Amino acid sequence: MTRRRITWLVAALVVLLLAAGLWRALSARKAQQEAVAAAAQNKVQAAVELAPTDVVKAQLRELAQGLPVSGSLRAVNSAVVKARAAGELQGLTVREGDTVKAGQLIARVDATEYQARVRQAQQQADSARSQIDIAQRQYDNNKALVDQGFISRTALDTSMNNLQAAQANYKAAAANVDLARKGLEDTQLRAPIAGVVSQRLAQPGERVGIDAKVVEIVDLSRLELEAAVSAGDSIQVAVGQQAVLQVEGSARPVRARVARINPSAQAGSRSVLVYLAIEDSQGLRQGMFAQGTLGTGTATALAVPLSAVRTDKPQPYVQVVEDKRVAHKAVQTGIRGQGDNEVMVGVQGLAPGALVIRGSAGPLREGTPVKFARTSSP
Repeated sequence: MTRRRITWLVAALVVLLLAAGLWRALSARKAQQEAVAAAAQNKVQAAVELAPTDVVKAQLRELAQGLPVSGSLRAVNSAVVKARAAGELQGLTVREGDTVKAGQLIARVDATEYQARVRQAQQQADSARSQIDIAQRQYDNNKALVDQGFISRTALDTSMNNLQAAQANYKAAAANVDLARKGLEDTQLRAPIAGVVSQRLAQPGERVGIDAKVVEIVDLSRLELEAAVSAGDSIQVAVGQQAVLQVEGSARPVRARVARINPSAQAGSRSVLVYLAIEDSQGLRQGMFAQGTLGTGTATALAVPLSAVRTDKPQPYVQVVEDKRVAHKAVQTGIRGQGDNEVMVGVQGLAPGALVIRGSAGPLREGTPVKFARTSSP
């Protein structure tokens, strides 16, 4: 065997080995692809199990129409107690959270100076009163003398003028006494309403001026929500309409009703303020944020739960069960409203009675077989 022939044999053997390896690789890849395709096919054909609560029938429903409202709760009655006299603040013991009654003495201003003013004004009034007595006796004497013809009528007129001047001076002095006593009463700071202290703005021993804020009191028995709605939406709002609110930090729904509507739109925003009275304010506080829906009427439409409408395609659609398989139905959404304790939306493109899969079931491939779980009997 020649060297050339051996070389050709080796080359042929190498080519055969490479061909065999390539064929094996292609065969393995084809088998893998067929396995993936078979698994995908099996996955598509695998049935999804739904509970009866995972579906709902599309049917005509009466939807409660409403406007979204939000805002902070505030007390209907609140008051800021201010100093009505200047001086050193004394006797302030109430703090934030303390309950006070209407008329309760909560603090006072040092009254030494004001007591002295009362005494001074009273002494001046007493002096003016004594001048009236003197002028009265002089007038009586002159009148007797005029009647006897001993003095002229002019002297009587002069004594009359003196008496009237003394009486006027006494009235002015008495008015000064009233003013001094009013100033003394102003040294006592009393709660104008019953409620709870929300802020203490001054400290005992501090010198306060007139109109200085001392404490703020809020009445939590009556709370309201101040909500701003657009001018167009305000036309639908009327006194007495009901609303359901959710207050931050509270799990229970809170009911409210429209108590007042501001007759003027706000400058700039052009919104209208609506005031909703809270029906049960137990456990609520001023400043809490609340939001909810104000009911403005009802409307009837073929409706499904809003959560069942999916938007991961160019056009909104719902997942329905047809012939025991999942089908995607494009829909046009309309009015929204409250129904069956969830938000419902009117749709077009569905037949009444269509079995719609709720949004809690998640996205399902179109054509997936569906079977319903059996409910256990009690």
